[in-house]
Amino acid sequence: MSLLEVRDLRAGYGSLPVLQGISFDVEQGETAVLLGLNGAGKTTTVLTLAGLLKPWSGTITFDGTDVTGWDPRRLVAEGIVLVPEGRRVFPQLTVAQNLRLGAWPYRRDRARTRTVIEQAVEYFPRLRERWNQLGGTLSGGEQQMLAIARGLMARPKLLLIDEASLGLSPKLTLTVFEVAKQINDAGTTVLLVEQNAGVLNFADAAFVMEMGTLIYSQEGHEKIDHGAIRKAYLGV
Repeated sequence: MSLLEVRDLRAGYGSLPVLQGISFDVEQGETAVLLGLNGAGKTTTVLTLAGLLKPWSGTITFDGTDVTGWDPRRLVAEGIVLVPEGRRVFPQLTVAQNLRLGAWPYRRDRARTRTVIEQAVEYFPRLRERWNQLGGTLSGGEQQMLAIARGLMARPKLLLIDEASLGLSPKLTLTVFEVAKQINDAGTTVLLVEQNAGVLNFADAAFVMEMGTLIYSQEGHEKIDHGAIRKAYLGV
């Protein structure tokens, strides 16, 4: 049984359909990548998985439980955590406060919260240097680091990261991809939503999306075929 099983998922906004019945699996312990251009439906997919958008039909099964239509708070408690597109840090809170707020569901377990915070800043040492700096004064790259670290505070089993490389330099993009893989190696399953095909170098499984449908899938038990994915994604 896969950690995440999505079957014939359909969703949209108002009367506008976006997801046209997509199905895919993410295995426990892997880094999976969902590739697609703007408007492909990638963000709609992770918003639906995270409970921020209600599915029209289809099922989402997580760790053996049908979680279709669950609200975000319940899904976070179950272990599904989204790092949204655009970072969305709290600009008037310090780095430390942003991280502590991410651990809010477990605020009574202070010892465990301190441990998770220490683990997060090990991934992103820059955050320790900016500990008392307001989130809104950080650079774009630092804000992305903070957003991912804040997502880790909720102790996810599955971490959904939407467009981690958006607006970052190639060097910072590589850093973020490397850290995502380190998080995966430490035991957290990761689903990266990306336009940057360079993320495939860190992937165990890959899916290509176009106009609300999956046009290519390569599961984790298969070797990543970069040429086939490039053809599906870029048409070359």
